[in-house]
Amino acid sequence: MRPITIVGTPVLHTPCRPVEKFDDELAALADDMFESMYAAEGVGLAANQIGVDLRVFVYDCPDADEVFQKGVVVNPTLELPPADEQEFDVGGEGCLSVPGPRAALGRPNVATVHGFDLRGEPITVVGTGVLARCFQHETDHLNGILYIDHLTPEAREAVMTEFRELQGRPPADDADRT
Repeated sequence: MRPITIVGTPVLHTPCRPVEKFDDELAALADDMFESMYAAEGVGLAANQIGVDLRVFVYDCPDADEVFQKGVVVNPTLELPPADEQEFDVGGEGCLSVPGPRAALGRPNVATVHGFDLRGEPITVVGTGVLARCFQHETDHLNGILYIDHLTPEAREAVMTEFRELQGRPPADDADRT
């Protein structure tokens, strides 16, 4: 298990590098990521959330039918339905890297990720419901974007104020303003 990287840490706010080697080291990273995600009681985790600058995420998350789906996606690309076909789910979203607060955030309720498995074989996974949210959230992480970056300035400030209070940090910690 590895510690979860917290908002303000540079690796969370920069796009990650593509994975180029599909080897035992990558498989070990995925195992560490699952262990870290379960220990933190999450349903998805991107590599940069444990300080690793690589485009890989893991998930063990329910779909719209409440069936848990589990997997690893390496070098993911996200595909959303065309704008005129999107149905949005405005649900509460949180993040292991911003522990504590949650905020309402609308996301398309269907998302497809294309990428590779741990052996380098191409995969495509369609997510619905919470799984679709997870795919969007984790792909955002790999692009250096946190869910709070999608919020209005007022909603983001409310989340960050709650986060700082829970962390016992001063109200205007400039490290959180990245």
